[in-house]
Amino acid sequence: MSNVVDSKLRQVWTEVLSDIKSSIGDDAFKTWITKLDIISIDDGSLKIAAPSNFIRDNVLARYSDMIIKTVNSYGCSVRSIGIDVYDNNNVTINENHDNNDAQKIKDCNDISILDKRFTFKNFVVGKPNEFAYAAALRVAESESPSFNPLFLYGGVGLGKTHLMHAIAWYIHHNYPNKRVIYISAEKFMYLFIKSLRFKNAMSFKEMFRAVDVLMIDDVQFIGGKDTTQEEFFHTFNELVDNNRQIILSADKSPSDLDGVEDRLKSRLGWGLVADIHPTTYELRLGILQSKVKQFRVSIPDKVLEFLAVKITSNIRELEGALNRIVAHSTLVGRSITLDVAHEVLKDILRSNERLVTIDIIQKKVCEYYGVKLSDLNSSRRHKAVATARQIAMYLCKNLTTKSLPEIGKSFGGKDHSTVIHSVKKVKELVDTDRTFCADLEILTKSLEN
Repeated sequence: MSNVVDSKLRQVWTEVLSDIKSSIGDDAFKTWITKLDIISIDDGSLKIAAPSNFIRDNVLARYSDMIIKTVNSYGCSVRSIGIDVYDNNNVTINENHDNNDAQKIKDCNDISILDKRFTFKNFVVGKPNEFAYAAALRVAESESPSFNPLFLYGGVGLGKTHLMHAIAWYIHHNYPNKRVIYISAEKFMYLFIKSLRFKNAMSFKEMFRAVDVLMIDDVQFIGGKDTTQEEFFHTFNELVDNNRQIILSADKSPSDLDGVEDRLKSRLGWGLVADIHPTTYELRLGILQSKVKQFRVSIPDKVLEFLAVKITSNIRELEGALNRIVAHSTLVGRSITLDVAHEVLKDILRSNERLVTIDIIQKKVCEYYGVKLSDLNSSRRHKAVATARQIAMYLCKNLTTKSLPEIGKSFGGKDHSTVIHSVKKVKELVDTDRTFCADLEILTKSLEN
């Protein structure tokens, strides 16, 4: 690429490059900075050129602030950076960048910005995900691979991608000189196929095998893609052999991935495999409470408890339901109540409807009160267990067509008179205990069609 640049500006750029090299070291300088060239400084904007999208994106994400600060130390007044990407001596892409964009991390060729909300600080930890969280944090904090690979797996919407983004953000802030690629398996496959089509496979290999941390999300998508698996297999081996960290996520454990070769399954399980279990009531409620703090709105506890009981499929749907309620309240100007929540979410609730059975009621009640099913069906008279048992029997009578003897039999062989007593006790408490009444209302709404 040829540019006519003022000789004084060229001299400043030469000094800037020397200072940056001293700050970041030879390896990082050679990888990211040495091929940059200055074009101009105009109206507070520094324009430079880069030979590829990949280098442009990583320079913007990692070194923009350093470049601005260093240039200004030589008497310039630069506030932002614009990087042109050139190919065969022609500028093909132009992208402006300012200080507000410094937090953006992008993957190769396509712009992919990490979600700023997905940090360790914003991840709500509970029993279902505490092991995966601890493993992710350990890997992020380690200067060299501690578990290689780290393999996170779990169902849709349980927090895998949140943890992947959190790791990338942590490394970005604490180890800025590390070369990190975060990419989906589908994007990895697309770029590989594209490199073959344009006979540029060597550049693809260099891109992915020169990183310090390779993060691939939803790796199950390479199942059945033999050529892509072959390339990933060799990339995996190259990185591990060179003590580079690999972090992967999928919806299943390595051994259960469909269409994945046995030799690759074996390698995926080499390091640490951490699963994220379905959420519990306590975790769902904690997530909602954390989300409410971000919204800075007032939502009654019983509404949050209702959502935590009713929407159990995944965190994404749970947060979406809360977002809808808040949006409705803001736009329409209605206070958020249990009835409003039920009205606004009727389509979501309807999609989750199913035939109410004694088993379902027992499971919901046990989860809500934090008791074991074995306790519910026992003769224990501890207050918490007794209360849960009475409410469960009451709900079974009102929400199912089962007879009193059938209900009693389902609770460890209790007599029908025990069911009658429980129903009577619940009715009495509804009239005298507001907290008890609220609990019953939440459970009933979560179960009724």
